[in-house]
Amino acid sequence: MRMTGPGPAGPRERLGNGLFARVAGPDGPRNRARIHGTPGPRWFGPERPIRRVHGDASMFIGGLSALLLQSLHPLAMAAVAAHSGYRGDPWGRLQRTSTFLATTTYGTAEHARQACDQVRAVHAGIRGVTADGEPYRASDPHLLCWVHVAEVDSFLRAHQRYGLHPLSDDECDEYVADTARVAVALGIADPPRSRDELAARLTSYRPELRATAQALDTTRFLLLSPPVPFVARLPYGLLAANAVSLLPGWAADELRLPRLPVVDGLCVRPLGSAVTAAIRWAMAPARRAPVMPPA
Repeated sequence: MRMTGPGPAGPRERLGNGLFARVAGPDGPRNRARIHGTPGPRWFGPERPIRRVHGDASMFIGGLSALLLQSLHPLAMAAVAAHSGYRGDPWGRLQRTSTFLATTTYGTAEHARQACDQVRAVHAGIRGVTADGEPYRASDPHLLCWVHVAEVDSFLRAHQRYGLHPLSDDECDEYVADTARVAVALGIADPPRSRDELAARLTSYRPELRATAQALDTTRFLLLSPPVPFVARLPYGLLAANAVSLLPGWAADELRLPRLPVVDGLCVRPLGSAVTAAIRWAMAPARRAPVMPPA
């Protein structure tokens, strides 16, 4: 009997492969094999909440919302604008971030430590002065902690709203504690370790936050001029609308992003759940291990 090879990929596999390629980059398959296939102890076992959160499609919304929230710290925004290359190479930045998240969440303890050491080395060389004359250092633990808490809060909000299996209250605390391990390795001395501590730390940064011209420009870029193909503009628009909906009210107001509660409840959030479910459906068949999520 003649043996035939596999047929052409179906729409589901093509969509999943396309999404993975965008998020993980050309080295995605090789990185995934290294992250999930290298034997050795991990920072987080398969039962840990951080694996559930970072492997869920809700990260597409959480990652975009985190970028919007992080932009409200003038020093962090100035560092990103001057050094990250988010406009010239936005997909490259996304791919580097997703690889870091995947490595620290699922990789071996050795690979996780190496990834954190590499980020710290990059941060050590990033410094400058804002348009208002304020000096900044990317290695500043206070500034690093802002980036961390804004990210963790956004990821957790997204998972609790759009995730396939939302966490219990105790698991939410455990997730924040899991992320603290990565934060310490990045040079943050005392990151929050519970949901209450996370909320308190976010509140403590409020006096420092404001929407600078750079923050508003970044918001317009992310929401109105994203570097996505025309065919992907509608699903991206749905993700973006839900990323805005996910923001704390004060943050949306500061970024001048109008929100209508009735529209959010009747239209935006249901569509966000639908597009997240579609992403989850598309990516699940092609992966043998959790997909590297965006941030």
